[in-house]
Amino acid sequence: MAGVPGRCKKGISMAKVVVLEKDVADKIAAGEVVDRPASIVKELVENSLDAGATRVEVELEEGGRRRITVTDNGCGMMLEDAVLALERHATSKIRAADDLYAIRTLGFRGEALPSIAAVSTLRILTCAEGEETGIAVTVERGEVSAAEQRGAPRGTQVTVTELFANVPARLKFLKAVPTELSHIVDLVIRFALSYPDVAFRLSHNGRAVFASQGSGDPLNTVVAAYGREVAREMLPVDSGEGAPVRVQGYISRPAVTRTSRSYQSFFVNRRLVRTPILTRALDEAYKGYVPAGRFPIACLFVTVDPAVVDVNVHPTKMEVRFAAERDVFQAALRAARQALAGANLAMPALPPRVEQSIQVQTAGERPAVAPPPAPSAGSGAPVGEALEDPFAGLVVREPVADLAPKGK
Repeated sequence: MAGVPGRCKKGISMAKVVVLEKDVADKIAAGEVVDRPASIVKELVENSLDAGATRVEVELEEGGRRRITVTDNGCGMMLEDAVLALERHATSKIRAADDLYAIRTLGFRGEALPSIAAVSTLRILTCAEGEETGIAVTVERGEVSAAEQRGAPRGTQVTVTELFANVPARLKFLKAVPTELSHIVDLVIRFALSYPDVAFRLSHNGRAVFASQGSGDPLNTVVAAYGREVAREMLPVDSGEGAPVRVQGYISRPAVTRTSRSYQSFFVNRRLVRTPILTRALDEAYKGYVPAGRFPIACLFVTVDPAVVDVNVHPTKMEVRFAAERDVFQAALRAARQALAGANLAMPALPPRVEQSIQVQTAGERPAVAPPPAPSAGSGAPVGEALEDPFAGLVVREPVADLAPKGK
């Protein structure tokens, strides 16, 4: 019987069942959510977006190994909420089990902050809307060590340092700084693609790496993410309103392909996901257009009723299940085929209006890693008006981390 100590078939004594210490349980739970700096950035940026932020700044030192700071201008938190948010399974995003079948937020598990805090030193500076002062909370390896009132603009800033200091074995699995940085750059680019109405800024060791304008025009974000030459070769996709599954976004002309799926981004109700359903639909749509081993660039958004998609599949929230997978596959396939069939593949994809926007936006285009901005980006200052000007002109062309389904 399970849970009853005894002897195994070969006569070897079985260990008694015990309840794990909180510290051990927290580290195990953290291992499911936090495996590298990019995991932390993902969880913190999702919290910022759920808080209604229109500006999100990510600052890194040494690929995030030394420091990660995510600052937003969202709704902020009161003291009691900030402290309670550090408890496992504490969340503002759901209330009952039935809510799991209609998730409309990026986060909902209530595991991000406690998981991060369990393997690092975490500092929260936050101020709720309407409050005159903010609060600062410091958590060291899972335990709140300080909580005090402090002046702060509206929004939240979370700083993570000493990552895996109490789990040295995990440090061995981190890659070199350029590799860890590349995963974060790719992740922020995909967030920017999914939220074109939010201004993103990413800096590393005090140098600006990527920025999006937050203008609300998805095409501007495509330019910022992939550069104007690629943007000119993207075809608009839109399956139209009224159907249970709507597919929108951009796919590249058959002449513009890559050797991996790293340049394919899929979103379900604005949630970045891995799904073989959409990769298969894209493969099928491009049959006869591209040779084997080549993959188009794609940024596809699927909008469905939250009640027919299960996002409670994996702790990282990167996997989803659909109630009607075939409907999603067929909708994506038809939309992609229509975009390819309806375009003159010998002509530029973008209309003159977009061409003018690209010319204006990229007139001062700079390298992927720009010179340091005038005020040091490593200062940890909250996002404010000063962040608007550096957003213009920065371009990152090559997202590198592969978010395609395993085995693909």
